[in-house]
Amino acid sequence: MLDLRPYRMPAAGSQPDYLSPAYGSTVKRSPSQALILLPQSLSELTGPVFGHERVAPNDADLTRQHAGEPIGERILVAGRVLDEDGKAVPHTLIELWQANAAGRYQHKNDQHQAPLDSNFTGTGRTITDAEGNYRFTTIRPGAYPWRNHPNAWRPAHIHFSLFGQAFATRLVTQMYFPGDPLLEFDPIYNSVPDERARQRMISQFALDLTEPDFALGFRFDIILRGRHATPMEK
Repeated sequence: MLDLRPYRMPAAGSQPDYLSPAYGSTVKRSPSQALILLPQSLSELTGPVFGHERVAPNDADLTRQHAGEPIGERILVAGRVLDEDGKAVPHTLIELWQANAAGRYQHKNDQHQAPLDSNFTGTGRTITDAEGNYRFTTIRPGAYPWRNHPNAWRPAHIHFSLFGQAFATRLVTQMYFPGDPLLEFDPIYNSVPDERARQRMISQFALDLTEPDFALGFRFDIILRGRHATPMEK
């Protein structure tokens, strides 16, 4: 019988390294000892699906969560969540968070000298349909400085969090935009050794998703497992 396990594991270099010296915080948090695999408990495997019942109709439209319109370029982000065989992963909770158009998060720890937007919180959530599809309406985030190294700027990006069928099964990744000149200088993006895998974190402009006189569309499919898995944060 053909052993399919190698095809269901991430390819070498397709996931971020635990230790990537150019990405400063990995020096502090990367394991210094061999990892120990802890079996999941029965409650972790059979517990209730996390958060699905709390998804409200406007949660997927980040431009309609407040009284007024947020400032910035409106965009549509859509795609599918797939497994290692290219099959849809339905009814998956997806959460996202991002900076506003000026490159600032609505968070007390973000003291970047850029304006906040009272009409943009920067968080959203939705559930994939039976075919694994999801869709968000949001604002294109701005780049922002961070203290990893001198003159460090993060490329525009959106964080995605995906919850499985139990509380313990959560994956987090980042979506970038095509043609961003900051990508080659970003140590988080470049902590994934394989160039083909890094490209899987870059969305694609999609004219078929673009709505006339409303918003540009970007497609971002997320592959959870296998040799072509989307890089996930560790």
